[in-house]
Amino acid sequence: MGKMKFSLVLMLMLAALSACKKDAGSGSADAPTPTAGGKTINFVTTQDGSPLKIDPALFTTPEAKEFMTTGKNPYIGNADAVAKGKKVFQLYSCTQCHGPEAKGQVGPNLTGPDYHYPKDANNKGMFETVWHGTNGGMGAKGIGLMDPTDPKNGISPDELLKVIAWIRSMGKSTGNE
Repeated sequence: MGKMKFSLVLMLMLAALSACKKDAGSGSADAPTPTAGGKTINFVTTQDGSPLKIDPALFTTPEAKEFMTTGKNPYIGNADAVAKGKKVFQLYSCTQCHGPEAKGQVGPNLTGPDYHYPKDANNKGMFETVWHGTNGGMGAKGIGLMDPTDPKNGISPDELLKVIAWIRSMGKSTGNE
């Protein structure tokens, strides 16, 4: 029952914040995605830098919630997360374009230090690129975007953070700098 009350209060607070922003003329399209802690990062598309809205309810783990507020990947250096990230990278056939060690084949090298999309040098940028896709031919991989006919198909934020942790383990940058 306590969780239900908390959820209701949180939804009412978010609705009130949304109404305040609209009244202030801030332009809801540029508004950050709200989180329970109040502090958020603004996601943008790799294609054109436009705002990228990601449902906060998809950030279900403490690590994903931390990322949503800081842009830092808490899985960096976590051996279990790195191993799971490698499996997800293989499961979604990322190896077909980026190679078995993410160093590039048809698609670009993901391990750095030079990135096809400079924003991929940090974890927030790489998250945005993978989540929403690119102009260079990579489709969106985010849950609900990868296959618009199936809102449950695609990679979750937590899985993507583990994939990024694995990619970072293959290079010299943590992306959290």
